[in-house]
Amino acid sequence: MTFSELNLHNDILRALPASITTPTLIQQHAIPAIFHHADVLALAQTGSGKTFAYGLPLLQMIETKQPQIQCVIVVPTRELARQIHQDLSPIAAELKIKSANLFGGIDLTVQTSQLENLPHMVIATPGRLLALLNAKTLDLSAVKHLVFDEVDRLLDMGFWTDIQSIIKDIPPQRQILCFSATLTNEVEKEVESILESPVRLNAHDKNSVVDAIEEHLYLVNKGSKTKALLSLLGQQADKQSLIFSNTKDTANTLAKKLLKAGLSVSVLHGNKEQAERDQALDDFKHKKIKTLIATDVLARGIHIDHLPIVINFELPENPAVYVHRIGRTARAEQTGISITLVSHIEQEALSAIRELTKRSMPLTELDGFPVTDKPSTGETKRQPRDKQANRRSAKKRSIKDFQSKVKCPSSSPSQKKS
Repeated sequence: MTFSELNLHNDILRALPASITTPTLIQQHAIPAIFHHADVLALAQTGSGKTFAYGLPLLQMIETKQPQIQCVIVVPTRELARQIHQDLSPIAAELKIKSANLFGGIDLTVQTSQLENLPHMVIATPGRLLALLNAKTLDLSAVKHLVFDEVDRLLDMGFWTDIQSIIKDIPPQRQILCFSATLTNEVEKEVESILESPVRLNAHDKNSVVDAIEEHLYLVNKGSKTKALLSLLGQQADKQSLIFSNTKDTANTLAKKLLKAGLSVSVLHGNKEQAERDQALDDFKHKKIKTLIATDVLARGIHIDHLPIVINFELPENPAVYVHRIGRTARAEQTGISITLVSHIEQEALSAIRELTKRSMPLTELDGFPVTDKPSTGETKRQPRDKQANRRSAKKRSIKDFQSKVKCPSSSPSQKKS
């Protein structure tokens, strides 16, 4: 199938990047459904082209002669909002469509000026969108199309109330599109509650991992993870690596150790200023640095051309995040490698990921790093009577309390007389 067979205008076809020649599976399914003005709940693997799957038909349906916001795309992170805007802007410009990119970390007045330009389309994070709505500087009364990209992450981050507030601010006659690569049954029920007779699109198996990703999971001692990481990076010294950690503190600590080892490293997480976040990602995308350490602000939707390696320094607590993390590689029909370091304490998290993805995900030992840590057996280390003795001892307050309770033998009659 070709894009022209999907009834897209020639202006859009001309504006497509040269690397995009044929529609992906999710694009083949979603574009016709969106043109029919149906609500859509779409699931497709990471790197499968979801942005163009909803972006291209929506751009075609925008009426440029109507200088009002007609389309709103809501995403969970600033980085994803920025990327979607960059992806769609060249095509929007070809169609004379104005767009605004609204997210936190930038002064409200700067973004208010974007709205003064009367955009037809807005790409935003929910917090900043609501802030502008509450400030009465944003009017959504003409919105016809509302997109929630990475919808499960929006709910996971606690944006459900914000989503409902945004929906209340748009006309009742509208089209709502929800896209993601992962979706639990519980989240799916919540999402369905905001959709009207949705068309369900499953371009791939639910919560599935891209086949082109070569996965390696290594069992290592918890205290050996940093040395194991340095060893792995040394083996792939000529390649870029994106490393995920669970916390900002871990990301910062790890960066210091890698810098001390002489590696070219940047860090990206939520405590960084927006300018620092933008610079770190841009430097990595333009190959100015070899290693980027990030928290899950980069796990969703971010596209980095030909990224060869993704490394999980820690397993995420949310199993869906694993699918999205490793999905930063092997995008757009490329291949890639995923490496995950697992300690015994993370076995429960690994089991949850196996259950979600329905895959065995075997663990192997890493050469040069023998595993000496022992998994917990769940057994208590002391006998119950020892614990009871400890509790009795804890109640005693003086030396007399610790003296024997055995009575002294009675005195003899002769002793009493003397």
